[in-house]
Amino acid sequence: MGADGQDAGSPNSPGPWYDLFSRGSRDWLRHNEKVRAAVREKLPEIAAGADFSGGGAKTIQVPVRMLEHAHFRLRPPEQPGGAGQGKAKPGDVLGQHRPGGGGLKPGPGGDESGGIEFVLEFKVEDLVDWMWEELELPNLKARVGKIEQSDWVREGWDKRGAQSRLDRRRSLKEAIKRRAVQPGGAAFANDDLRFRQLARREQPAIQAVVFFVMDVSASMSDEDRRLAKAFFFWVMQGLRRQYRHLETVFVAHTDEAWQFDEEQFFQASGSGGTVASTAFAKVGELTAEQYAPDRWNSYVFYASDGDNVASDREPARSALVTLARMANYVGYTEIWRGASVREPSEITRLFEEVGREFLTTGAHALRAQSDIWEAVRAFFRSGAVPAGAGAES
Repeated sequence: MGADGQDAGSPNSPGPWYDLFSRGSRDWLRHNEKVRAAVREKLPEIAAGADFSGGGAKTIQVPVRMLEHAHFRLRPPEQPGGAGQGKAKPGDVLGQHRPGGGGLKPGPGGDESGGIEFVLEFKVEDLVDWMWEELELPNLKARVGKIEQSDWVREGWDKRGAQSRLDRRRSLKEAIKRRAVQPGGAAFANDDLRFRQLARREQPAIQAVVFFVMDVSASMSDEDRRLAKAFFFWVMQGLRRQYRHLETVFVAHTDEAWQFDEEQFFQASGSGGTVASTAFAKVGELTAEQYAPDRWNSYVFYASDGDNVASDREPARSALVTLARMANYVGYTEIWRGASVREPSEITRLFEEVGREFLTTGAHALRAQSDIWEAVRAFFRSGAVPAGAGAES
């Protein structure tokens, strides 16, 4: 009889094979969760080491602790053992004895068995895909551009065509149907062959540009910039999954704004003040000159510590309103790693004010790597396709 009262040999009993399979499945799930936990710890390193244009490290190594089944370990015969009261008294602090005394002099190496770790090597793209699926984010609502692109799509079958487009499964079905009405017919005939046909379909082009804007004044530390880069990296991964054609533009500013390439952007540093309107105006200028809103889906993400000169409030508001009218979404990430609670900064209040008029703007605070996921979720849910509607991209 089994532990549940069933006969182990009865047809309804799971049997030893089921137990073995179930144990293997549980072990696989435990191992899979260990790998996921190890990968999550490596995510900051992935974001810091990769670049947006697709270069940089192609693989990353992740150490994972090896799993062992619980089992009894027998004491080696040469190791003394026993049971007794000893000299300890209630209240004594128990600790491990160090061979060779408690001084600074190192003792001999230990011979106890320990855990085993093995290193798995993953492609960076595979890890990004894996983690992005876990976020379960909705599709963005894209604007359809006016440029027409033609694409080849499969459309029906024909009895004639190139040999490379022969549909064997469809041809077999046609042969079976023919032999059903002609039992004595040949196994295959030329009339049974079916070839896939390609048709050229023109469809509206959906293309996008993303502006990454960052305050590089003296108040932004190197750690602040690394946090901003990690956020930009994951936003970029999400947009690449929404658009076939995506361009990136990098704008940095202090009291002036400049356009940089990716490498210079994350290395730029300034000593001037902070005038946010210069960055917003620069993005608006580039949008008007190169990325017309009726042909491009545009996204703007701004990272700063929240500082802005008081005299720039109205110019910054005017430039931000202009961007909100042109872009699909304008997001702001405020980076601060001080106290857990503080008064809203000048830039945060500005985005909240404009956000009450334009739903295509939003702000989120970043204090650590763990806040990035919530910021990315907030952005994608703000620009998502309404429930029940299909993805346009």
